[in-house]
Amino acid sequence: MEQFHLIIVTGMSGAGKTHVVQVLEDIGYFCIDNIPPVLIPKFAELCIQGGERVRHVALVADIRGGQFFDAMSQSLKELKEQGVSYEIVFLEANDRVLVRRYKETRRVHPLAPHNRISQGIAEERLKLAELREEADFIIDTSNMKPGELKEVLKKKFAISERGKGLSVMVVSFGFKHGLPIDADIVEDVRFLPNPFYIEAYRHKSGRVPVVRDYIEGFPITQTFMRKWFDMVDFLLPNYEREGKSQLVIAVGCTGGLHRSVCMAEAMYRHLKKNGMDVAIEHRDIEKNDVEEDVSDDEKL
Repeated sequence: MEQFHLIIVTGMSGAGKTHVVQVLEDIGYFCIDNIPPVLIPKFAELCIQGGERVRHVALVADIRGGQFFDAMSQSLKELKEQGVSYEIVFLEANDRVLVRRYKETRRVHPLAPHNRISQGIAEERLKLAELREEADFIIDTSNMKPGELKEVLKKKFAISERGKGLSVMVVSFGFKHGLPIDADIVEDVRFLPNPFYIEAYRHKSGRVPVVRDYIEGFPITQTFMRKWFDMVDFLLPNYEREGKSQLVIAVGCTGGLHRSVCMAEAMYRHLKKNGMDVAIEHRDIEKNDVEEDVSDDEKL
């Protein structure tokens, strides 16, 4: 019998939990939104007793549950005592993005019905700090398009293809913010022409077409891309033959806004075209002074 798989989705309000549940449902999970944590152990027990019919379950539990959410720690303890294996997926985003999302949707923050949104966000971070420490998978959706988040989830939690083949995550970052700790391959692109010194491009990300065209328009960039793509194409099947199932390719420039973003997108497109299971993340875009990235309708 296939092992029971439980995902508990939680995190900051406005970080994209609803979208996560929709994606997980699409790939075959039985999903319940806003379940009181006190009910989780009993519900898991019922699912296990249900046999093959309910083997992959995703539950959303967050501070919308009010006082019921305080039972989360006890419920997780009960799951462990019952021998139920689970993964906690924690969704977060930076304060500026969360405030923007609330203003766009005109929603009221559950912890600040009569106060500023920023006050509710601050209080929520404190309440969730301990749970975040226990999370198995933290996803920062600040710079993610819905399609990018979907690919990350499909790569991590796919049912039919779980454990098959090599999956790749391409991550852009800024060296001044530190290396990604889970990187397998690190590519330094600080030798490429820097749009930062062009006033019109300084506050635009490497995903903006004019910035991308500027970076990719230089012969040195085209030469680098050909050699880099060729090297990665050589490495991936060899990693896979050695039994590696996940690979993180990190691409870094100074601040993580222009060159690394552009080149990460180029690598992502290249691998996608070649049929690879690939996802992309731009870790440090929002740590810069960004005036233009992608259109709002492409964001979560």
